[in-house]
Amino acid sequence: MGNLKILHVEDDADIQEIAKLSLETIGGFNVHQCLSGEKALEDAAGFSPDLFLLDVMMPEMSGDVVYQKLKALPGHQNTPAIFMTARAQSDEVVALKKLGAIEVIIKPFDPMTLPEQIQTAFDAYSNEAS
Repeated sequence: MGNLKILHVEDDADIQEIAKLSLETIGGFNVHQCLSGEKALEDAAGFSPDLFLLDVMMPEMSGDVVYQKLKALPGHQNTPAIFMTARAQSDEVVALKKLGAIEVIIKPFDPMTLPEQIQTAFDAYSNEAS
């Protein structure tokens, strides 16, 4: 694993901290975190992520809206997204995949396996895209 640049958008600071520890320490990923969709839109260009990791339920702007706005930014129309949600209904998962999600991770997630889940989804997406 390693070297993936992940833009992580999550409004819960505790979840952010656990995810960052997991993704950087276990996964070796380069992680930039934002507490809101607005901040993610401001920071995306400067960070140039390989992947968006987005919480679905956030105040002000939900993860699916954030993703659509991020994809509209120059150079990000093909940046893949993985969504994290506490709502595990299959219709929501299907809707997020239709939107372009390469994976949907259900909360609470396992910090020990999170990096592997992300790497596996990204590798599968990269192989399809090439």
